Amino acid sequence: MVFAGVLDTRVLATLGIRGQCMPDTVEPLIRDLLEWVGQGRPYAEVMDAWRTSCPRLPVWEEANLRGYVACERDARGVQQVLLTPTGSEHLRRLR
Repeated sequence: MVFAGVLDTRVLATLGIRGQCMPDTVEPLIRDLLEWVGQGRPYAEVMDAWRTSCPRLPVWEEANLRGYVACERDARGVQQVLLTPTGSEHLRRLR
């Protein structure tokens, strides 16, 4: 399933994409993504900044697969990306 140009994380997991990136490269970038998202950012802004077509550097996709980020609509109906409790805890451990 595709949502705004991004494969559904269940599809990625089914395809076995999780864990196929180089951890040494992706880990610092995931941290950067979580720090940047902070208390929330519009989905369109996150996709503009973080979506990649490089199969070896799936930062956004990996953060989704790990359950670090979630998408919700705000009171105005704008799709927002937020850190999940798991993402917040992961970021806290890295600091």
